[in-house]
Amino acid sequence: MSSVNSTIQLITREQAENGTPGRAQSSCSTELAKGPWEFDLAEALAGTPGYGPGASSADAAPAATPRQGQLPQEYKDASDDELESRIIAAKAELGDRVVILGHFYQRDEVVKFADFVGDSFQLANAAKTRDAAEAIVFCGVHFMAETADMLSQPGQSVILPNLAAGCSMADMADAPSVEACWEQLEALYGTEPDAEGRVPVIPVTYMNSSAALKAFCGEHGGIVCTSSNAATVLEWAFERGQRVLFFPDQHLGRNTAKAMGVPLEAMPLWNPRLPLGGNDAVTLQDARVVLWQGFCSVHKRFTVAQIEQARADFPGVRVIVHPECPMEVVDAADEAGSTDYILKAIDAAPAGTTFAIGTEINMVNRLAAQYPQHTIFCLDPVICPCSTMYRIHPGYLAWVLEGLAAGEVRNRISVPEATAVNARIALERMLAAKPSAARRA
Repeated sequence: MSSVNSTIQLITREQAENGTPGRAQSSCSTELAKGPWEFDLAEALAGTPGYGPGASSADAAPAATPRQGQLPQEYKDASDDELESRIIAAKAELGDRVVILGHFYQRDEVVKFADFVGDSFQLANAAKTRDAAEAIVFCGVHFMAETADMLSQPGQSVILPNLAAGCSMADMADAPSVEACWEQLEALYGTEPDAEGRVPVIPVTYMNSSAALKAFCGEHGGIVCTSSNAATVLEWAFERGQRVLFFPDQHLGRNTAKAMGVPLEAMPLWNPRLPLGGNDAVTLQDARVVLWQGFCSVHKRFTVAQIEQARADFPGVRVIVHPECPMEVVDAADEAGSTDYILKAIDAAPAGTTFAIGTEINMVNRLAAQYPQHTIFCLDPVICPCSTMYRIHPGYLAWVLEGLAAGEVRNRISVPEATAVNARIALERMLAAKPSAARRA
């Protein structure tokens, strides 16, 4: 099966030649066929950051979004075969001194060089098994590299091949906005615990957030969650707090709390641009979960209509979506689960199962190739990868690896220790949280 990148190149080429998309498919932007360095340059010339083409292209990037300097011309001009040879040679020269991590959503042309493939937290933990590595090259996005840095050994360098590989969802909740929200909630709720010893509100941040927000949670009695353990973490929080402030992804928070029995009217949405988040005091007093107004642009693309079409085209199809999808999509699907859940469900299914998957196209495409005994396709018929994951290209991977081989650490991600100390507290609370007996059963 062709990679997502090669399919996009074909679609764009046929569209340019014939005026119509190729292979009866379409992509959300012909710009996806360009090298990511073109967007690095365009953003530098415009003086404003962006996320690049793909699912997050319409999201507004904060002024402080990291920028990537220009990639040397030799890497832009190199053919795919030449880049592959250079990456293999540099990796061989470095040996155990380097470990390469590839996220599930990364393009095939990069992930094939990874020593470990997984979600962000799996990869950060996988890196801990390579104590001898002097450098951890994280082919993912910025918050993932931050987490890897905080969990890495002293003396290890964490490298992000393209600094412009951020995350629009993570950027939707910044430290000043969350701190302002917290001040308003404390003014409304007070700080005294109730008769059961529960404080008025506990902050919970999704792993897809900055180190600064993980540190905020660590400092304020809060915790981190992943899409795999969000229910366990919310149980932990409800044991200690009367309410939860959940950021940055409203959909993961809503879907998880709803499945736990929290009514929708007890989950108001917090708009950081409005006083009290756009709510009245009574609504917030009655809240169980205050949801931040953030979302994943990849998972926001999935719709109930797509599920209905999949069922019409493939009777008996098994629909699995990621819990970052909107609630109505999760409700219409057969199942919702993390990337690891999706992978395990496909692996355990009897041969001949048809799956419609609602998550990032690179992962879905790869699963379809890895499990030819099944029929696996993406719910969204339009090819629209994660904008920021797509900023990682073999050219950048070759550049950072050859730099390491020459003794130069390029694009190092380093979290200040004052931030990392509190962020690790929130991460350690997550690791210590255990599901209830009912959930284990």
